[in-house]
Amino acid sequence: MPDRTPDRLPTALVVGASAAGLFAAAALSEFAEVTIVERDSLPAGVAPRRGVPQARHAHLVWSGGVRAFDDLLPGVVDDVVARGGRLVRIMGDMVSRAPNEVWFRRFLAPHHRNLVCSRNLLDAVLRDRVLAHPRITLRQATTALGPTGDARRVTGLRVRDTTGERTLTADLVVDASGRGSRAPQWLEALGLPRVVERRVDAGITYATRLYRAPGTTAGTRFPLVNVQANPAKAPGRGGIVLPVEGGRWIVTLAGTRGGEPTGDPDAFVEFARRLGDPVIARLIEQAEAVGGVTVTRGTANQRRHYEKMRRRPDGFLVVGDAVAGYNPVYGHGLTVAAQSAAAVRDLLRGTGFPVPGGMRRLQRAATRPVSAAWNLAVGQDAFYPDATDTAPSPAQRLLARYVDRAVATGARNPRALSALLDVMSLEEPATRLFAPDMLLPMLFGPRKKHLTGPPLTEAEWEAALP
Repeated sequence: MPDRTPDRLPTALVVGASAAGLFAAAALSEFAEVTIVERDSLPAGVAPRRGVPQARHAHLVWSGGVRAFDDLLPGVVDDVVARGGRLVRIMGDMVSRAPNEVWFRRFLAPHHRNLVCSRNLLDAVLRDRVLAHPRITLRQATTALGPTGDARRVTGLRVRDTTGERTLTADLVVDASGRGSRAPQWLEALGLPRVVERRVDAGITYATRLYRAPGTTAGTRFPLVNVQANPAKAPGRGGIVLPVEGGRWIVTLAGTRGGEPTGDPDAFVEFARRLGDPVIARLIEQAEAVGGVTVTRGTANQRRHYEKMRRRPDGFLVVGDAVAGYNPVYGHGLTVAAQSAAAVRDLLRGTGFPVPGGMRRLQRAATRPVSAAWNLAVGQDAFYPDATDTAPSPAQRLLARYVDRAVATGARNPRALSALLDVMSLEEPATRLFAPDMLLPMLFGPRKKHLTGPPLTEAEWEAALP
């Protein structure tokens, strides 16, 4: 264990310079000297990183994440916008069809905003901000081999860099290494039981292609266009058009087992035509593609319940996708990572660092934001064939029907939409769906008719299809 003297700050090691790792480092830098241990060499500027294979696909940050971003790193959202990102009004700047096949009206009343940009830009801004902190150090091209210590206390980390193997000591080791985390094996090697895991896999494959913004849409506030898959009609197929910086559109298509997209460029538009609505195909069929098609599999919802371990070592915390990874279609991973880091920081402000009495409280704080995102994801994905060994219970089916009705109500009532977005944006718990401003419109109206097609304006169609 490191020597603690009154004039020395505590030390923390964060495994992984992922978004979750950067957020964790930012949170801990208020209390400790932080070293980020990163296996890869990070790019300079806005460029892809090897450790984020899904970065080419469409990403957005819900309003709950926007708040958490600025809470942890004040002004960082403005930095993203200044470099080409957008704050998009939900649903005012979105054209979206829900899984139950109803189109949302483009109400302007809700306060919710999504942060929209390429993942490369977002990661570059986060790196620039976090790594400039005087208490944060980056060790690149350094592989974490496993913690040192025993089942009662982790005292540091064994690493390998270009000069060989060495041991780094610390008061806290944080695993933010993502879905491929070795933390379960590391803890077993210390003599602890295997962490309980759950997996719900809808079998979704993602295919993404970059396009030049067609017509006169470049530099405009052209809306996001989103067609969500319907779990009740397997195979589920969906897609999104995401206008991003640089006059480009990121177009991501997705399909579950038996209806997966491929990497064939000639089949990309044809797949888009087979979605529940052909709007995306119409928008891109005459657009200029930039490069080929990127395909990603392995998109299962996966959760490890570290907060439930009866025995766990002090000095070891797990965050981000290493705790829970979600089907990317729901766009909640970045939001949860920021909210978890903020929860850790808030607890440490009250208790001091390290947490008196062990790490259980800290792990629970880091895990608390996970539950809402997990329930939203598996509440949909569990209904796809072969997604899980445990079929949805009658209570889960009843809740799913209620959520479908809440979505249908929100699609045509601004008060109900605001309540729905509070939950979808991870700002409020699911109980928000039972509040009067959702229940009253659901039961009594007023009820506008459901739209029969995507609510793109005539001017938007003309801009995209000159």
